[in-house]
Formats: sequence, structure tokens, C-alpha cells
Amino acid sequence: MTRGAREEPTVLRNSERERVRRLLVGLGFDAKDGELRLTKGPNFRLIGGSQPTHERMQATCLRFNEVLRRRGKVLDEVGLDEAREIIREIEESL
Repeated sequence: MTRGAREEPTVLRNSERERVRRLLVGLGFDAKDGELRLTKGPNFRLIGGSQPTHERMQATCLRFNEVLRRRGKVLDEVGLDEAREIIREIEESL
């Protein structure tokens, strides 16, 4: 690419769009014990944090999935506002 030239945006074909999935990502930055904690779930990835922080992120994601199940939805069907509402409700109960 030459200097100043603009890169064309990537256009996804229908088959490629179907592979794009939503994912909850939790990042913890308070670990002081040198441990790297990783948790992988069906629709979430959690990285880092102290043990209490990582456990709280795990509990939040598990409860989030329980709420989705009760509502008969999957993460790909939930808008940002609804996801925020679910997280707020969970955080208030923890």
C-alpha cells in the first residue's frame, strides 16, 4: 500500500458473516500473584484478574447465560442495551 492510500473496507460474504459470533470478554488487571487465569465458556472468555476478581467474572458470565436461557435467547440475539441491563441486574445481586 502506498503512503496516503486508503485501504478498502473488508466486505464479508454471507457465508463469512454466519461465522461471526458475539462474545463476552472479561479482563482483570488486579492480579499480584503472578498467576494468569483463563476461563473459556460457550460465549465468553475471561482473562486475568486476582482469584476473587476472576471468580466474580465467572459467576457473572454463568448467571448471564442462565438469564439468556430463561429468556429463550442466545447472545447473538441480545442487543447492547439488553446485555447491559442483564449485567446490571447480576452485579446488584452479587
